[in-house]
Amino acid sequence: GEMQRSVRARVPPLLTDLYQFTMAYAYWRAGRHQEPAVFELFFRDNPFGGGFSLFAGLHDCLLFLRGFRFAADDVEFLRSVLPPTTDPGFFQFLRELDCSGVTLRSVPEGTVVFARVPLMEVEGPLAVVQLLETSLLCLTNYASLVCSNAARFRLAAGSGRQLLEMGLRRAQGPDGGLTASRYSHIGGFDLTSNVQAGFLFGIPVTGTMAHSYVTSFTSLEEVCPQTLVAANSDLAPVDVISLTKGYLRRVCELLGAEPGKIREGELASFLSYAIAYPCNFLPVIDSYSVSCSGLLNFCAVALSLCQLGYKPLGVRLDSGDLCRQSLEVRRVFRFSIADFASLIIVGTNNISEKSITELNSKENEISVVGVGTHLVTCTEQPSLGCVYKLVEVGGRPTMKISEDPEKSTIPGRKAVYRLIDAEGHPFLDLLSLEAEPPPEAGRQLKYFPLGCGDSPASVTPAQVSCLRQEPLCSAAKTRAKVQSSLQTLHPRHKRLQEPDSYTVALSERLHSLVLELQKSCSNDSSFLLAN
Repeated sequence: GEMQRSVRARVPPLLTDLYQFTMAYAYWRAGRHQEPAVFELFFRDNPFGGGFSLFAGLHDCLLFLRGFRFAADDVEFLRSVLPPTTDPGFFQFLRELDCSGVTLRSVPEGTVVFARVPLMEVEGPLAVVQLLETSLLCLTNYASLVCSNAARFRLAAGSGRQLLEMGLRRAQGPDGGLTASRYSHIGGFDLTSNVQAGFLFGIPVTGTMAHSYVTSFTSLEEVCPQTLVAANSDLAPVDVISLTKGYLRRVCELLGAEPGKIREGELASFLSYAIAYPCNFLPVIDSYSVSCSGLLNFCAVALSLCQLGYKPLGVRLDSGDLCRQSLEVRRVFRFSIADFASLIIVGTNNISEKSITELNSKENEISVVGVGTHLVTCTEQPSLGCVYKLVEVGGRPTMKISEDPEKSTIPGRKAVYRLIDAEGHPFLDLLSLEAEPPPEAGRQLKYFPLGCGDSPASVTPAQVSCLRQEPLCSAAKTRAKVQSSLQTLHPRHKRLQEPDSYTVALSERLHSLVLELQKSCSNDSSFLLAN
């Protein structure tokens, strides 16, 4: 219900390109609008210079199809923008139109996918499936891209570190921000700062304070209230300010720090926050100087909390050399009391895939990494470039034969099989005609790799799986699917830099069909000579 309404609000039926309506009208005028047609959605190159992508956005596509109807206002607007010669009967046709005659077959959401493999096949009346093009592309292009980007960050970070998505303020508009939070979680991020994404999609939300909070305080007189009741006790409230000042003197002595460099406003902000949230104390400690002020103030307030029976959570570092600072912070924590052993260090500072990879190669103590801009805007590649192409109409396979061979399409309604080797790694995706028998485990198979001219090769798979299965499952299952799907991928295909390219190939029969259509296309010019 809620999700259905949200898709209807985000992707109303007019959120499409005008030429979809002009084509639909021309089909309708020619009486071809009910002709059965099949379109395929795919992308041409794996993103980010990598070896794979993830497929995401399917759930929204299904909800979109379920709710696809033109309201009276929609049709009135179309009447005002289409040429005045448009037959009024067409607008009546649009009013009655829905997707009850449309079938969507798809790779399951969250699956690892490769360039040129059909992700979705959309079958139905020609005018209707044409009208769906832009919306389906809009729902899958960015969702798949940001999900793949998140998966790359997860691969770079390894499994031991928590990842926090915090890119809303830098995202491409509100819908871009929500889509990023939702699909980075599915791609492997643990947490988001985006409250609405928590509300809509159940993603764990987190966050404590910005530098503005710290710099808004100047003196301890601004701390109010100045007392805190010990955890699980009925004792009188304790004066936390004098308690903390005592600890601060001891911390300075122990660490040989200069009390003159400690910022009173920073201490006031930490105290104020700790009094408000004694169980969620995780301040940002680099507003002034980590080693001369932030870390010392944190230790003093955290020691007071521990004495009163609360557990401070940790600190956030947001500038400078995160690795070096995290080691310094951890060293001081170890030097302190046992309760400090479990403190976490959050690092957030313009983090990119490259900086996470570097983080892993250097010694550091960062337990949670927050990523914003580079994740949600997909700085390395802003679009996946999915396309939606006609492959069959009226039962006849169709093909786009372009001057640019990269842009030609593969005709016919297809089955897609993933061939798996004896170690359980997928090594080849086979596109074959829907009508031909599926490849069998243990039987030799001849295939034509895409992009390798017309030379065939053969192989014997240990297992074969059909890539089009019952598509719908929960977000949690899709999230797990991403990790299990990546797990089976051979390391050489999921290397972040210069991976080996994964083979996508045509079956013999599909390859013959391509040659046949190319040939008939070059012999097609005789119609003018006929009477």
